[in-house]
Parts: sequence; structure tokens; C-alpha cells
Amino acid sequence: MHKHKFMQWALVATITLFGGALAQARPTAAAPAGLEKATFAGGCFWCMEQPFRGLAGVKSVLSGYTGGATDAPTYADVSAGGTGHAESVEVVFDPALISYPTLLGIFWRNIDPTVKDRQFCDVGNQYRTAIFVHSKAQRQAADASLAALRAHRRFQGQPLYTEIVVAGPFYAAEEYHQDYARKNPSRYKYYRWSCGRDARLEAVWGMKPAHAD
Repeated sequence: MHKHKFMQWALVATITLFGGALAQARPTAAAPAGLEKATFAGGCFWCMEQPFRGLAGVKSVLSGYTGGATDAPTYADVSAGGTGHAESVEVVFDPALISYPTLLGIFWRNIDPTVKDRQFCDVGNQYRTAIFVHSKAQRQAADASLAALRAHRRFQGQPLYTEIVVAGPFYAAEEYHQDYARKNPSRYKYYRWSCGRDARLEAVWGMKPAHAD
């Protein structure tokens, strides 16, 4: 288990011991009328929140767990592996102000699609990359974006492991994970650097990732 993941697992145990059991998570509700959801897995959810925050048309970004077979997973459950869930973000957006293909473009530029069951220093199926689609239109857009990547000279001849699957229940992560970069800026920046995330993204895409801070 990577050092920062072990530290967070220990924090969960401390909260449970001294503050009582964590409340059982429930799946998030449907998007409000006129809004849509986009759900992405790209490794550590702390880092996947940041690219979408503050964008015009994005109403909320939530870290959590999806894609698994068990109900109400906790961070300890997911980080240990075996639940089938991936660390993910749920983005609620106004399609009149920002398009789903635009969100897909931001997603791709913040992951390494050439590796399986890992992202940067985090290894395991819970850190896989995936697009969880909420509609037929999202499926078509996601398929088209993946096809365009496969055809791009940068990725020709390389396997791309990002899954495109139907979205299922999304469980919000514990509160201390939400908006982690704002709450813990120094720790967040150190994690990104020590994990080699930005260096690898620049190598994969030929440019520095936008909206990473």
C-alpha cells in the first residue's frame, strides 16, 4: 500500500475509534432537473477533483466510489482492494454551459490510459481508469473519444486500458476526502509531486496538465 494511502487508512481507523462508527454511505441522488452527471475514474480522486472544479457550467464535484459489487463501501474497504470499486469523481454539470465532450477531453488529459489497474504510484484495480456513462449519448461520445485517441499518432500501437461502462451506484467518499486540495494544499501538492503524476502526464500528452493546482 502506498504511503499516503496507508496514512489515510489509519485516519479512518482513528475517526472510527474516537468518533464512533462512520455513517453508512448511500448512493448519490439523481442530478437536478436540467443538469447531468459525468462520472470518471482516474486514480487518486483528490487529483481528479481539481481539473473540473471552478469550470463554468460545473455545479459540483464529488469524490467517491463506483463500479463495485458491494453496497456502502468505505475508504478502508476500497483501498484494500477486492470490492470492485474504483476511486472516482462525480461531476454535476449544466450541458447548456459545458458539453460532455469537453469534460471527456479534460478527463483524458489528466490520466495515463496506457497502463492497466494503476495510475502513477497507486497500484490496484481500485485505481483503474474508467468512464461511467449515464446515457446513450454519453456512451456514443465516450466511444468516439476513445476511438480518436486510438487513431492519434501519440497512441498508435499502444494498448489503451480505459474502460467505458454503464454507470451504477455512486457512493460519496468520507468527508475528509472531499475538496482535499483546498483543505490540505501542502499535502496535496507534495502527493502529486511524490507520486510523479504531473511528470508522467506531461510525458504522455506532451504538455503540462491544466487545472491541476
